[in-house]
Amino acid sequence: RRVLHRDRAGNMAAKSKGKSLSCFGYPLSIFFIIINEFCERFSYYGMRAVLVLYFKYFLQWDDNLSTAIYHTFVALCYLTPILGALIADSWLGKFKTIVSLSIVYTVGQAIMAVSSINDLTDHNKDGSPDVVTVHIALSMIGLILIALGTGGIKPCVSAFGGDQFEDHQEKQRSRFFSIFYLSINAGSLLSTIITPILRAQECGIHSKQRCYPLAFGVPAALMAISLVVFIVGSGMYKKVKPQGNIMIQVSKCIGFAIKNRFRHRSKEFPKREHWLDWASEKYDKRLITQTKMVLKVLFLYIPLPMFWALFDQQGSRWTLQATTMDGNFGAIQIQPDQMQTVNPILIIIMVPVVDAVIYPLIKKCKINFTPLRKITVGMFLASLAFVAAALVQVQIDKTLPVFPAAGQSQIKILNLDASGATVKFGSQIQDVTVEPLQSTDYMTFETSQLPSLSITYGNISTVLNTTLAEENRYTLGIKNVQNNIVSKLLSDGITSKPEEGNNLIRFINNLGENVHITMADTSFGTLVPLSASNYS
Repeated sequence: RRVLHRDRAGNMAAKSKGKSLSCFGYPLSIFFIIINEFCERFSYYGMRAVLVLYFKYFLQWDDNLSTAIYHTFVALCYLTPILGALIADSWLGKFKTIVSLSIVYTVGQAIMAVSSINDLTDHNKDGSPDVVTVHIALSMIGLILIALGTGGIKPCVSAFGGDQFEDHQEKQRSRFFSIFYLSINAGSLLSTIITPILRAQECGIHSKQRCYPLAFGVPAALMAISLVVFIVGSGMYKKVKPQGNIMIQVSKCIGFAIKNRFRHRSKEFPKREHWLDWASEKYDKRLITQTKMVLKVLFLYIPLPMFWALFDQQGSRWTLQATTMDGNFGAIQIQPDQMQTVNPILIIIMVPVVDAVIYPLIKKCKINFTPLRKITVGMFLASLAFVAAALVQVQIDKTLPVFPAAGQSQIKILNLDASGATVKFGSQIQDVTVEPLQSTDYMTFETSQLPSLSITYGNISTVLNTTLAEENRYTLGIKNVQNNIVSKLLSDGITSKPEEGNNLIRFINNLGENVHITMADTSFGTLVPLSASNYS
């Protein structure tokens, strides 16, 4: 794209009216473009960093649906640049396209921020939205608008920056693209550090929840700033009129070459050096030559979808994997969605190290390390990264509790008495003996096999009729109170391992009086004898 763009930009820029202001030999207008790109990338990557956790915890989607919708959104963001390029080159021009779609983008970010406000539909003030479909609908509208906006301006901003330079400013143009790329990574780095911190805060009117409105609101504000900054520089820009979309021209050239070759397929017509040369009757040699170059490059792109399919797992599966791990490093608490910060940090560190140290060393060893070999090694290392992630997951799986499947229930017996007890589950199930003031592990049973169970302390027995729900865990607390067996069947309500390395804790009052329990800043309330608090 840049090869085709530079040839056009030089000729067209000369036709633009007015003389651009300069600063240190650079057009002043490019500083507005770089600031615009920094803010826009902060907005996009900041929103995307917390997106999969928003799906999982706020919208209450499972991991698979959260991952699928996340990647559908990312795919849409990388498909819409085709639409943006067509609009810019064939109709509105780059400047108007950027402004128009940035407005759409800003509105989308604002809708996402509104969709994450818990109190919007929390009419009973219990801390969870009453009408989740409203939040889902707003989120989908917001994400579609964001995808149209970010994708639509993606092919325009860098090319518009290139338009600002004259033919003799090739060196400055090259440096501009380097600074432009740096601004992308700087925006990505800062946003993936800051927005997860904002998400981890607690906010709300009626109840305190994870602060997704702030995590989405700050990127929305940055996108608004990006739009304002870009419009402020309007008077300084060189605005090249639309000249037709190059992709349409290339497609027509390829189509004509195929059709013309088919018409002249008989042996009486001499062969041509390349099948694209059959387009020479209608298209100039320059376009045909550049189209040949594009097709050669496209051949190298065949394995790239697999690389990006792996790379973008950072924002979905790897983030979800991080939620099952402990991010506490003493003085530093790493949020699961901050793991993506490592990527821009390593880019900023490794690019100069590789260029200045590793590649020169390889060259000194007289190894011909061609670009194709670099790509191959890079993809091999990317595959090793997923081997590492798989090994981590194997260790995580060892810590995961096994929950009951469909048709099953689990029970843990908690003996609250100073003497041993025996629990009988039925004739076909082995009896369980529970030591004084001890508990068993969770035991899995077919739900239909447990209509009742028998509890025995010494010579005293009682039968407890049970009504268990499938796929649920229960704790059965038992105690002998003055030769009267008291039992308490508690539904645990836990279906997954606690997040971020935390523990789930609850208290059972085994004393003969009411007690009020607090742990750090968490209050478990007042418990009457043989009652249990909720998990926290």
